[in-house]
Amino acid sequence: MSATRKKKRADKRRHRYTAATADPHLLYQIAVQSPAEDVLFASRVYRTLRGAPARHYREDFCGTGLLSSHWIRLGPRHTAEGFDIDPEPVAWGLAHNVEPLGKAGARYTVHLKDVRSPSRKRPDVRVAQNFSYCVFKTRADLLGYFRAARADLAPRGLFMIDLHGGPEATEVMQEERRCGGFTYVWDQVRFWPGTGEYLCHIHFRFPDGTERKRAFTYRWRFWHLTELRDVLLDAGFAAVHAYFEGTAEDGETGNGIFRRGVRGENCDSWLAYLVAMK
Repeated sequence: MSATRKKKRADKRRHRYTAATADPHLLYQIAVQSPAEDVLFASRVYRTLRGAPARHYREDFCGTGLLSSHWIRLGPRHTAEGFDIDPEPVAWGLAHNVEPLGKAGARYTVHLKDVRSPSRKRPDVRVAQNFSYCVFKTRADLLGYFRAARADLAPRGLFMIDLHGGPEATEVMQEERRCGGFTYVWDQVRFWPGTGEYLCHIHFRFPDGTERKRAFTYRWRFWHLTELRDVLLDAGFAAVHAYFEGTAEDGETGNGIFRRGVRGENCDSWLAYLVAMK
């Protein structure tokens, strides 16, 4: 799976999107993110593993803060912090995702800082979603990030990352998916096996024949599940659990349901979470 290839249900709404008028942040949120499902998964797993509700949430590489805004919606005692170094999506998210929350938006604090920076309040749950941690291309950098995440957590905190794998993960290929009013294109342009680095783009195509090429670009390293688990353990986490996505009735796409497992099911493209316990 790509960073943006979660198997979302098609958006049945029809919009008159064009390359000239469409907002790439909005299109990304529609095509890529599943915020309600993601925060409910984090809340459920924390309660299952810790026997208590999680209250404070931290979203690394938060961008528009969509996950944090949905976490706040879970209840009046839910608070969130976001960390990102890019002011443009942060500002967009404050206007479009946080401001509509009204007074509840005050329970979200965003920091224009490196994700290795400490939180204002130690989080119960800290996440790095959409494979964003893949910006760390060396084991030393990834280990440093994971160590910082562990040190920052509340005493019973959990650190969660999503990941992907399977033969398609490192192929040069394009995948198209219609999202109601536009077509989302995940473009894996290059993969270098000697370093594990890969180059990907997101394009958006529209019914009028126009296209927003390279709306988003990713220069990442591919990290396998076993590598990530080993680095998390080396960072000092006490245990790391894997949750694998099941398969839908069509036998080809994911069903959005993640269950804890050890080996997982191999297929051309799979998704999972790793949940690291302090």
